[in-house]
Amino acid sequence: MSALAGLKVIELGQLIAGPFAAKTLADFGADVVKIEPPGSGDPLRKWRLLKDGTSVWWQIQSRNKRSIALDLRASEGQALVRQLVAEADVLIENFRPGAMEQWGLGPDVLLALNPRLIMLRISGYGQTGPYRDRPGFGVVAEAMSGLRHLTAEPGRVPVRVGVSIGDTLAALHGVIGILIALNERSRSGSGQVVDVALYEAVFNCMESLLPEYSAFGAVREAAGSALPGIAPSNAYRCAGDSYVLVAGNGDSIFKRLMTAIDRPDLANDPGLADNTGRVARVAEIDAAIGNWTATRSVDAVLAVLDAASVPAGRIYTVADIAADPHYRAREMIQTIQMDDGVDLDIPGVVPKLSRTPGSHQRNAPTVGRDTDGILQSMGLTASQIAKLREKGIVA
Repeated sequence: MSALAGLKVIELGQLIAGPFAAKTLADFGADVVKIEPPGSGDPLRKWRLLKDGTSVWWQIQSRNKRSIALDLRASEGQALVRQLVAEADVLIENFRPGAMEQWGLGPDVLLALNPRLIMLRISGYGQTGPYRDRPGFGVVAEAMSGLRHLTAEPGRVPVRVGVSIGDTLAALHGVIGILIALNERSRSGSGQVVDVALYEAVFNCMESLLPEYSAFGAVREAAGSALPGIAPSNAYRCAGDSYVLVAGNGDSIFKRLMTAIDRPDLANDPGLADNTGRVARVAEIDAAIGNWTATRSVDAVLAVLDAASVPAGRIYTVADIAADPHYRAREMIQTIQMDDGVDLDIPGVVPKLSRTPGSHQRNAPTVGRDTDGILQSMGLTASQIAKLREKGIVA
């Protein structure tokens, strides 16, 4: 039996944060009913590269879910949501604060209807505070959290990470909140609201940024590929203009690294025996490593450092990922057959549980693929469903 078998989840989210949280639960057996607007469905269906009119990203974000197409702006649609919520364990939404209340779907209404409900609310700035009504996407949250300020080469324009990291971190914090609330519910019998702000989820991962400012007035600045205050940890150019990442910042690791690159003088220097001494001379250390890597290929560098048990790695493109046997051995690349019979490689399920692992059970649905079945399970007759469809309430 799956780890979350029997858990009933209603997903009202769209795009990334809410749907990623629901996807994570669905991967481990939760019954996730995704509510989408009739016709177009979730806008993510049209994001990035499309195959036969639908994003291949959709196949990851909505696997293992059921889809009901339902108009949340219509009172009859809102009534159907309340009926679904009455039997649900979890509801996930990532609309701007106040939207759910306008539809008669706020926590006061839903928790009165179902006191055991766990309601995850993901928004840019949270459900309270002076910024709550501002629109907030992940990139804005990354900027407000301090992450964007650090993501750059010194003196250059700050850049984005490359993926929607703010949304994904918020989703994962949301899943943590849901699981905590479910555990507490097993004792109290009561549900509650889980409030996750995008900027807070990123800020929670900013390590010592704030304490350093509080204690020393230190404002951490962008450092490119280096890890400020920890040495050596950087990207080093190899022959052929490729790069290798080396993390030699443990005391014993540093000695092995210096020995491996033929610098016993640095390996045995008492001034470099701990991180404090190495940080003070980081430019010297980086130059020593960089001079050694510059004349060698990435493969040659990795062969030496792997033999010395020094953490190091190449910078992968997706082509490197797709060809890497470790990804396949760990089932982190899985090949599914899409509804048209074409094979598609998608990421596997994380984390890996020993007894009750997650899995890909069903492909991402077309818009409203499960509408009739879900409504019938709620007790609606075929004629009632037909009338709702005529009105455009469902599709």
